[in-house]
Amino acid sequence: MSCVASYRSMIKAGSIFCFLAAAVITAHAADKIKVASFSTIDTEIVQQVGGDHVDVAALVKPGVDPHEYEPTPADLRKVNDAQLILTSGKHMENYLNKLQEATGGKADLLKVGDHFSSLKMKTNEVEDGADNRSVTEDPHWWHSIPNVKQATKIIRDELIKLDPTNKADFEKNGNAYLAKLDALDNWVKRKVAELPRDKRKLVTSHDAFQYLARDYGFQIEAIEGMSTETEASNRHVSELIDDIKKQNVKAIFLESTLNPKVTTQITRETGVKIGGSLYPDGLGPGDASTYEGTMKHNVSTIVDALK
Repeated sequence: MSCVASYRSMIKAGSIFCFLAAAVITAHAADKIKVASFSTIDTEIVQQVGGDHVDVAALVKPGVDPHEYEPTPADLRKVNDAQLILTSGKHMENYLNKLQEATGGKADLLKVGDHFSSLKMKTNEVEDGADNRSVTEDPHWWHSIPNVKQATKIIRDELIKLDPTNKADFEKNGNAYLAKLDALDNWVKRKVAELPRDKRKLVTSHDAFQYLARDYGFQIEAIEGMSTETEASNRHVSELIDDIKKQNVKAIFLESTLNPKVTTQITRETGVKIGGSLYPDGLGPGDASTYEGTMKHNVSTIVDALK
């Protein structure tokens, strides 16, 4: 064989190899479960459990307020390609019809929080002497680590249903993540134990920490209601100021969404300090962009300010 012919054969063989490699990569990508997630907590769980077997479009990012989020046309196009849609559930999202329309019903819609029990809470809608408060579900279920463990098992089982051939990997990854959650729960219990029970009085911007309060023995009051869109009434703020004085609350905890005039009024009339900012509605930015990071930030901020 001439040198030219040999060279041509090598080029041809190399081309065939590249074509086959590209085909394998494309097939592998096509085999992944396409997931559209509207919860930062769900996003972390499905990425941890799914590993290399999932392709996740995280449509609600850390630091975004899920109470005010609305899916964009670009988001809905990503939903259209999904096999699995993850939401927080418990009425957190008000756009579920849009998601189902975007997929034509062909994707599995998993409202994760709907699969375990809810805490009930009263809204703070009191104005002009009229009490318009109603009882509703608290959608902020992820402030309970046991709830997140349950959510991990729910998402794991959904992935196994969609891709049973990779069941062993989903179970292995799920167990590893559950072990991390066990370690985090132990850390939180040790940290909260630094604070005597009579000092576990938590005043926050909006009512998002009921599950945390239940699990770790806090008494909680909120300036605003369950949603960041609910503004505090004058009567509620006045009652809260009286409670802070009577119970000798040491610090209150805020979010950037709270009206600064309300903050000023409360701190001026009670002498209470600002204990720091919390991440109530999902994962935060930077070091708080993981579930562990968010929980450690929130718990450390609360405990250290109330000591």
